[in-house]
Amino acid sequence: MTQTNPQFEQQATPASAEPAAASAPEIMPSLEEMLKEAERKALEHYDAWMYAKAEGENIRRRAADDISKAQKFAVERFSNEMLAVKDSLEAGLAVTTENVASFKGGMELTLKQLSGVFEKFNISEINPIGEKLDPHKHQAITMVDSDQPANTVVSVMQKGYALNDRVLRPALVMVAKGKE
Repeated sequence: MTQTNPQFEQQATPASAEPAAASAPEIMPSLEEMLKEAERKALEHYDAWMYAKAEGENIRRRAADDISKAQKFAVERFSNEMLAVKDSLEAGLAVTTENVASFKGGMELTLKQLSGVFEKFNISEINPIGEKLDPHKHQAITMVDSDQPANTVVSVMQKGYALNDRVLRPALVMVAKGKE
């Protein structure tokens, strides 16, 4: 008599109980169905790519338009402020009285208005009398005899200007030769 292992019998039973499920062939999609699915996915990816490409082109075009407008209208605020100064100058020239004092007073008011515009837009004056020559801010025109140290600005022939600490126009200056 052979003894059977009860554990083996329990394992064998389920396998023999499902012979129909195990022997059923897996249904493979046909080649045509696989091709149609691949074409559908390819079309989806192509559409997504075309959308992304178009979106990128739109962003690039909008950015170019924004840059163009920014360059074109960058000085609009400054220009509007300068119009008021121009109006004041024209009004001063339109005055027919020959009173030098009133003309001078009008010019002083216009200069004050212009200085206010410069201050508003961070345009500062470079007036370096007594300073050491700085070739980044000053342009020496000539050297003169002076009792000041060498390369010291003695006279300013034309003031310079800076916009936000960037030199727009250097100051034209005379510098000291120094004592020999």
